[in-house]
Amino acid sequence: MSRPPDCLLRLLRGAPRQRVCTLFIISFKFTFFVSVMIYWRIAGEPGGQREFSNLPADVPCPRLVPPTPISSTPPPGNIFFLETSDRTNPNFLFMCSVESAARAHPESRVVVLMKGLPGGNASLPRHLGLSLLGCFPNVHVLPLDLEELFRDTPLAAWYAARRRRWEPYLLPVLSDASRIALMWKFGGIYLDTDFIVLKSLRNLTNTLGTQSRYVLNGAFLAFERHHEFMALCMRDFVAHYNGWIWGHQGPQLLTRVFKKWCSVRSLGDSHACRGVTALPCEAFYPIPWQNWKKYFEDISPQELRRLLNATYAVHVWNRKSQGTRFKATSRALLAQLHARYCPTTHEAMKMYL
Repeated sequence: MSRPPDCLLRLLRGAPRQRVCTLFIISFKFTFFVSVMIYWRIAGEPGGQREFSNLPADVPCPRLVPPTPISSTPPPGNIFFLETSDRTNPNFLFMCSVESAARAHPESRVVVLMKGLPGGNASLPRHLGLSLLGCFPNVHVLPLDLEELFRDTPLAAWYAARRRRWEPYLLPVLSDASRIALMWKFGGIYLDTDFIVLKSLRNLTNTLGTQSRYVLNGAFLAFERHHEFMALCMRDFVAHYNGWIWGHQGPQLLTRVFKKWCSVRSLGDSHACRGVTALPCEAFYPIPWQNWKKYFEDISPQELRRLLNATYAVHVWNRKSQGTRFKATSRALLAQLHARYCPTTHEAMKMYL
């Protein structure tokens, strides 16, 4: 793998008294239990290790065709994926997300930032997912240093204060903050780890996707470095911070900033203004979250082509679908996407699913 730029390396380096005591202990245990349940609901099962317990840590790499130069123009910015929990064993959907992005953009650097990885020159853990991603020469798996990421941004003071308090949606909020900081500091493309990329995203700049007629979503972002829209998002993140409402710092933040940016009251009034574009639902969210089970239903190849005709990348809504099983060799929509867009992951899946 080629060496990442220095700026990325710097970023990515971890009686009444008796009754009171009794109530305190009960309260503490209850809070601890609730926090653990919320954590696993958000982060998924502690799962990576058990999911791959019967699989080898290494996989044979496919023979990849060297990319042919597309034009004389310089390659676009990095494509970023984030893991803000301490998990270091990507699941199959995570693996497919990165593989599909790497295959669709062989000329681009695909950077996977994982908070749980050790800094310095420590070697990567031996996991199936990391071994598979190492097959692709344009994929770089690096540690994520959140303090360094937020340094010199409006999010630095917020992050320092956040470390002293408990919040119910900590991991999603950290992810929401990290993606807008990444886009502002480095530019390029950000994708959630439950996307499957169908085609090149090279022609999308200063763009995000519409989730519904009322809400934008930041699971995909493509912005130039130091773009003012991302700067406004960071300032709004801090000024209107509320970590107790699901989505307030994510889709709702992007929606209210876009409305302010365009001086409109509803998304229907504008889909592009002042150089920022909100693409329609079909581009990234062709199946709404309410219908997430459709990914696990059989579908004909013809219907699949019609469904995804105007789609760049498919968001699978992992928060809803995690843990749902399907046969890798079936005609389920998700199985067909894996087979076509992340065939190396698909081969690994067939050993397990």
